Amino acid sequence: MDEFNSQMQNNPDDPAAVRRTALYTVLAQVPEGKVVTYGQLAELAGLGRAARWVGRTLSQLPDGSRLPWHRVIAAGGRLSLACGTVGGDEQRARLRSEGVLIMKNRVDMGCHGWRPESPCG
Repeated sequence: MDEFNSQMQNNPDDPAAVRRTALYTVLAQVPEGKVVTYGQLAELAGLGRAARWVGRTLSQLPDGSRLPWHRVIAAGGRLSLACGTVGGDEQRARLRSEGVLIMKNRVDMGCHGWRPESPCG
């Protein structure tokens, strides 16, 4: 997250930087062995219905990013990165190494979907 924190320090009033930081902050919290959809990630980050923006932003992560981008999938548990592509194969390998079962290009959201605790109140 260091590269993104420095981005905010350099541009604290830049709305795009604020949105990216909110996205990256929530993404960094997705635990190993769990997945989140693009839409859910947008909502949790306070970005409303910005699933496509989330996908576009994640596709622009710098090489070597330590953010768990591979834990973000499409609605209904579908893997959106094509099998046989570098990114798609890497996503599947990373998810499987974390114990996520992939069947017919889908992840069981009931078993592997991330549901962060909601604050009591």
